[in-house]
Amino acid sequence: MAEENADADEDVRPKSLKMPMILGVVACLVGAGGGYFAYGMTTSSEAPPKATAADISEIAFVPIEQLVISLGRASDNRFLRFSAQLEVPKYLASDVTTLMPRIQDVLNGYLRAIRLDDIEEPSSLVRIRAQMLRRVQTVVGDDAVRDLLVTEFVVS
Repeated sequence: MAEENADADEDVRPKSLKMPMILGVVACLVGAGGGYFAYGMTTSSEAPPKATAADISEIAFVPIEQLVISLGRASDNRFLRFSAQLEVPKYLASDVTTLMPRIQDVLNGYLRAIRLDDIEEPSSLVRIRAQMLRRVQTVVGDDAVRDLLVTEFVVS
């Protein structure tokens, strides 16, 4: 009889340990799924903020003087004519204007490194614009420049 009681205890132990583990795994999966669903619902229901007249009156545009950059070898005689404006908070416009020589230097250096083949791709202006904006933000600060607006980009 002692052997029968020992066998009965051994059969009970493994079953009792499996059930809480299975319930724990199921609870984790349900919790993770619920969290994912709740997060997806909150992010997708948020509408992007619209610009108001007060927001628009708080921005200024700082022009970048026209840059003329030679492209490729000197024998090709190809040039890029580039000009743009920087969208900045109005209270930082004078600070950005003061740093314009550095901005022109970093843009001139970047545009000199671009190959003519890179410019001729249809999607190149978007990529080049993003690269230039990042470099300008490095010079003047991320919060100082909101956007770079290309006003002239002509290869001749």
